[in-house]
Amino acid sequence: MTDQLYQIAYKPSAAKSLRKLDKPTQQRLVSAVESLAHDPRPAGVKKLKGAADLYRIRVGDYRVVYEIWDGKLRVLVLRLVHRREVYQK
Repeated sequence: MTDQLYQIAYKPSAAKSLRKLDKPTQQRLVSAVESLAHDPRPAGVKKLKGAADLYRIRVGDYRVVYEIWDGKLRVLVLRLVHRREVYQK
């Protein structure tokens, strides 16, 4: 864990996916993503194979795929999807 906060940013397609979800699911996902500002590698995080800095966290039946830029203290949320869709392109 770090003393400095990471800035959270959403890829436009991830923000659009979030807006399409029901409010309770949105709130759970936003809360989980905001917690990444304090610790971008929380317990249970999975590093995705084949990608340098891509990680995934589970939030219920949803997955948050994100990239960490340690040099810029930034977390970029790439995808917010249901678990059955997370690895489809």
